[in-house]
Amino acid sequence: MANVIAAVVILILFIGACLYIYKEKKKGRHCIGCPMAGTCPRSKKK
Repeated sequence: MANVIAAVVILILFIGACLYIYKEKKKGRHCIGCPMAGTCPRSKKK
């Protein structure tokens, strides 16, 4: 039973991370989690 609970928790975390990355990429952010916080030239639109 503990293995099933652990697997479900890991699956939920993985799905949450994937959804977060998908939403950030859809917003147009190139470097997700970048310490420069969007001030690098790559993140600016041309």
